[in-house]
Amino acid sequence: MSRINKLALLLTLPATGVPVFAAEGGHGVSPAAQALFHIGPLPVTNSMVTSWVVAAVLIIVIRMAVGRPKLVPTRGQSMVESLVQGILDLTSPIVGSKVARATFPLLVGLFIYILIQNWSGLFPGVGTIKHFDHATGHWNDVIRPGNADMNGTIALALVSFAAWVYFILRYAGPGVVLFDIFGNKADKKEIPAAIYYFLFLIFFAVGIIELISIAFRPVSLSFRLFGNVFGGENLLHAMSGLQKWGLPIPFYFLEILIGFVQALVFTLLVSVYIGLICNHGDDHAEEGHGHGHGKPAEAHH
Repeated sequence: MSRINKLALLLTLPATGVPVFAAEGGHGVSPAAQALFHIGPLPVTNSMVTSWVVAAVLIIVIRMAVGRPKLVPTRGQSMVESLVQGILDLTSPIVGSKVARATFPLLVGLFIYILIQNWSGLFPGVGTIKHFDHATGHWNDVIRPGNADMNGTIALALVSFAAWVYFILRYAGPGVVLFDIFGNKADKKEIPAAIYYFLFLIFFAVGIIELISIAFRPVSLSFRLFGNVFGGENLLHAMSGLQKWGLPIPFYFLEILIGFVQALVFTLLVSVYIGLICNHGDDHAEEGHGHGHGKPAEAHH
């Protein structure tokens, strides 16, 4: 037993892929990822290892499937092209034709990466390879789904938010962005001048609330994704004690569905955030000219 402790590894791979002692131990997945080793002062956690492995496998598999693109596509190339075209057709009407191709690498990357990360908890070895932590006296996972760690989902949300800022400034322009948030959307020809100018105060106050809402978008994106994946991991651990009856199997199918839905929701929300401004840039630009705003940035490119 001491030799096992020194090696700090335990492999238990029952039919369902979840160790029985995980449920019998009375504790599920730890809320925080565990550090496996350190590179200088930086800890390398079990969720980071899973994220790196998933990213590497995605790159290798897609490159092998596509190979050298051919005029008459191979089966692997056809599958990748169908997936790419499907996501492009789905997101184009949301973000707008002007930015559809520019935003596509971000959106397709988010969807595929998040989808595989969500499903990674179902792969053999994830949650079943353990090491013994002498400090706490518990067995900890060596491999943990990347999206079951809050750090991973926050990173995805911050990258998406930074990309959103870039796209709206690049393809709509500061003038359109400011008008969309703070501008008076009322029609000056339809209402009295006194009411029209008073509405500037109303729309400015609404703009302040909108800024607060925008600031909380990374929070909602990261917490939603983390909560669903982390909850699913704990559910599978809780059900693992019933594996001899085959009861965890329906929950595996549920996790497959939830993983797909959460990847789709995350991608579509990012698309909607971009499209709310970029998909109506031309309309806002015309309104902006009527209120003294300059041309959007796209007009200068």
